[in-house]
Amino acid sequence: MSQVQSSNSTSRKVAFGIWAIFIAEFVSLLFANARNIAQPDMIAEFNGMALFSWLIALPGLAGAAGTLLFGKLSDVYGRRTIMLVSMAIFTVGLGISALSTSMVSLVAAQTFMTIGHFPIFPLCFAVVGDLFPPSQRAKWTGLLNIPVGFAALVGPVIGGIVTESALGWRGLFWGTIPLNLIAGVLVAFAVPNNEHKVKPKMDVLGTFVMVVATTTLILGFSWLGTAGKLWAGAIQLLVSLAAWIFFIQIEKRAEAPILDPHVLFNRAFVTAAIAGLLSFFATVSIAGYSPIFVQQVMAVSPTISGSMLTPFSTLVAFIGVPIGFLLAKTKKYRGMLIVGYAVVTLSLLAMWRFTADTPIWVYVLVTSVAGIGLGMLPTINAVVAQFAVPKNLLGVAVGAIFFFQMIGIAVSPAVLGFAQNSDPTLEGGLKLVFLASAIALGLALLLILTIPEISLDTEEGNESGSSSPAVVIETSLS
Repeated sequence: MSQVQSSNSTSRKVAFGIWAIFIAEFVSLLFANARNIAQPDMIAEFNGMALFSWLIALPGLAGAAGTLLFGKLSDVYGRRTIMLVSMAIFTVGLGISALSTSMVSLVAAQTFMTIGHFPIFPLCFAVVGDLFPPSQRAKWTGLLNIPVGFAALVGPVIGGIVTESALGWRGLFWGTIPLNLIAGVLVAFAVPNNEHKVKPKMDVLGTFVMVVATTTLILGFSWLGTAGKLWAGAIQLLVSLAAWIFFIQIEKRAEAPILDPHVLFNRAFVTAAIAGLLSFFATVSIAGYSPIFVQQVMAVSPTISGSMLTPFSTLVAFIGVPIGFLLAKTKKYRGMLIVGYAVVTLSLLAMWRFTADTPIWVYVLVTSVAGIGLGMLPTINAVVAQFAVPKNLLGVAVGAIFFFQMIGIAVSPAVLGFAQNSDPTLEGGLKLVFLASAIALGLALLLILTIPEISLDTEEGNESGSSSPAVVIETSLS
């Protein structure tokens, strides 16, 4: 086979691979966005409002643990193999969720489902690291935001249409199954495998302790904001701290740690990960609390309120695309991270000063500016994760970035809820939410000011100044 034919064959394999992960990512996020609209009907059918918090907390916990675990497994058993396992769990979870007959069974089914559902998104980012050489990864990581954006735009509409149809909310779960199976077939044929020939012993103890540390962390923050559970929450946080310290010691000695010390103690990675965790205080306050402020304080109708937040949601979804191209051109991320966190911090401080008389256009402008800042962060963080550690730790690094973000999603509502309840008035409480989020983002900005600038031309540990396409050199296409 000539060199030209070989190059064309490789290009086709890369093209098929990128289409496969685009579709897998789109199906995963389409369901996530649609389910948010169907959720009220699910709760109403089972009269399950008393267990609603568990419908968020337990699947979130399972998804966070699954993301970290599957990221590690993908480095050992291959990205394609673990993506298929993840998608299979997601598919089975969809089916048993649709068959649920009570709120308890629904919580259990969705907890199982998210073990496979949540890792799909970060695994798609890791596949980009396998398919492309370092010089092209930032651009393609940014382009992964295209499926994110379209899923955010059409998902809620589809969720509403299906839920209100004769199929009901169960139709959403059943309808996602064939889409996910199609995506799985594409992944099976198009995504390369990077399987290790020698399989190290898995870190069972580290995984267990990580789950304990994460569970007690989430419960601790949740209970701190619950009347009568302050001390119980404090005790849970102490247990979590002890478990995290024990976890770190385990990882230092493990043969195949679930969170490798090369990742755990990498300064650029840890800085980006912790700042990324704090960024979700802004996401939750703007997407979750600001619509309440608009409707209940500014006296705006729900329909108008929804359209007021559309520019924010659209910018968060799509801004990562040009950011990826900018990263690919400049090879610098530190300045963009500083700008992103600074913009969001200032926007939240402006929201803290909102009142009942704040004009609608001011709200739209401020939240849109915040959307630009927040939309920059996921793409940059994913690129930092890809380049901060050696290639053989790509899966665990990308998985760990998303793991920290999921911890932020789980912890921030409890902290912000505590802030809101600290003021007897609705307006005062919501303004405290925006202030608390601004403080969290200010802390993230201070962290980012210390982040080192690493090379985006080659991976960490790659002594060569150039790199051939990863799909040819470092993966098995069998």
